[in-house]
Amino acid sequence: MTVHLSSQSDLEDAIAALVKQDRRLKPILALTGMPALRQREPGFAGLAHIVCGQQLSTASAGAIWGRLTAAFDPFDPELIRKARAERLGRLGLSAAKIKTLKNIARELAAERLNLDVLAEEDADAAHHTLTALHGIGPWTADVYLLFCLGHGDAWPAGDIAIQEAIRVGLGLQARPTARQMAPLAEPWRPLRGAAAHLWWSYYRVLKNREGVIAK
Repeated sequence: MTVHLSSQSDLEDAIAALVKQDRRLKPILALTGMPALRQREPGFAGLAHIVCGQQLSTASAGAIWGRLTAAFDPFDPELIRKARAERLGRLGLSAAKIKTLKNIARELAAERLNLDVLAEEDADAAHHTLTALHGIGPWTADVYLLFCLGHGDAWPAGDIAIQEAIRVGLGLQARPTARQMAPLAEPWRPLRGAAAHLWWSYYRVLKNREGVIAK
C-alpha cells in the first residue's frame, strides 16, 4: 500500500516508523528535530512550476512563473498546448522548456498521462512514467512525486544535499552517486520520501557546522 504524506501528522508518523525500522536514524532525528512537511501544488501546474525552475535561480524562476500564471489564468494545460511558442518565449521560457510543457499538455489531452494516478503507483514505476516524458529528468520527477503528490516512497537519489547528508550521517568515505543511493535507501521502503525529508533536515544542520560540508 502506498503511503501518502499529506499532512505534518503523516510525516511525523512516517518518521517515527522509520526510526524503528532503522536505528541508525535515531541520532539523526535527535539532531534535526522533526522535519517540516514540504508541499507544492499538484497537477499540471505543479509539474510545470518545477520545469520552469530547472537550472535557474529562485528569483529568476519565481519571476518567470509569475508572468506565466498571470498570462494564463487559470493555468490550464489546454491553454499552454494551444499557445504560440513565441508568446511563451516572451514570458521567459526557453525553447526546451516550451517543448517540454507543450508535450506534457499533449499527453494529458490525449489521456496517455494521468498525473493524479501516479500518487497511487509504486514509486519506481511512477518515476519511470515521468522520466519517459521529454524534458523530465530524475530530479524533476522525484520532486513532483514527493512535494506535489505527497508520495511517501519517492526517493530523490540524485539530490546532492541528501547524498552529502547520507555520507556524513552514515559515515561513508565518499558521497554516494545516484546509483549507489538506491541500495542505501532500501531499508527505508516504503517510506523513502519521509527519509528524504529527514536527510534534508540533517543537511541543514551540517551547513551550520563550519568545515563539515565538503566544498
